[in-house]
Amino acid sequence: MTELSEKILSDYQTRKTKKQKTAFIEFMGQQFPQMKVEQAGFFKSRNLIIGDVENADVIFTAHYDTCARLPFPNFIAPKNLIATILYSILICVPFFVFTTALCILLIEITSKFLLSYWISVIAMVIAFYFIMFGGRPNKNTANDNTSGVIVLVELLLSLPEEDMKKAAFVFFDNEENGLLGSGAFRKVHKQAMGGKLLINFDCVSDGDNIMLVCTKKALKKYGNALKKTFLSTDEKRILIEKSMTTLYPSDQMGFSHGVGVAAMKKMPIIGYYLDRIHTKHDTVMDNRNIDLLRSASENLLKSFDD
Repeated sequence: MTELSEKILSDYQTRKTKKQKTAFIEFMGQQFPQMKVEQAGFFKSRNLIIGDVENADVIFTAHYDTCARLPFPNFIAPKNLIATILYSILICVPFFVFTTALCILLIEITSKFLLSYWISVIAMVIAFYFIMFGGRPNKNTANDNTSGVIVLVELLLSLPEEDMKKAAFVFFDNEENGLLGSGAFRKVHKQAMGGKLLINFDCVSDGDNIMLVCTKKALKKYGNALKKTFLSTDEKRILIEKSMTTLYPSDQMGFSHGVGVAAMKKMPIIGYYLDRIHTKHDTVMDNRNIDLLRSASENLLKSFDD
């Protein structure tokens, strides 16, 4: 990685609060004076844009916001919907136990079921929100999503001028709050995007199986180019999957020609999976993944000459 990427990894890994995001935005503005801050949407998401979205062939994206530290990892198995659902249910069990226990206690005290029930439900919602969104910022975000940010930075620093004209780079805000930044960008640039290829890097540094989850339209229009430029190595395996059969919830989902890129591990029965994110254990930054994705993206842009 370049010194700039090392600096981001060491000093700007936490980007959850407004103050933390502002510090990162100011730092990026110093490194890339051409960067524009586009504020849009109900939550005033601040998306960072480098390049000409209107005329670019490819839009490379990654969300720069980070999440609260959770007591449990966010587990995703893109090809195994049952495992993902079961894990989500397992996470919800403590909340329901808390709600039931509180409700029983309040009924004993007040003898009023409805009042006790609604107080318990409200308390559960507040507890869930605080843990998921309002807790302490996670200081370890190497994979989610400092890795995606670094792929974009490495590309920006390596591309020759003639290829830079073919690409635009967007750092999305508020992905962790429900894909709000990419949603705002989509509304502002709806006409410009059209059938344009969007490649979104999210959690790409912890796993030897790099999955490209493509919409039907993206696969039809750009599938051959992706297969020729994103190539497996002796150490890393590239998987090109259809979004209809592969669930990867990230910013590419809102775009007709979107491709989501993530690094996966693999185990028997479960299959491909992503773990450790949203916890203190999110510390893996595999430079081989970064180099592979940077090189593949460079080759993809060159292929547009053909």
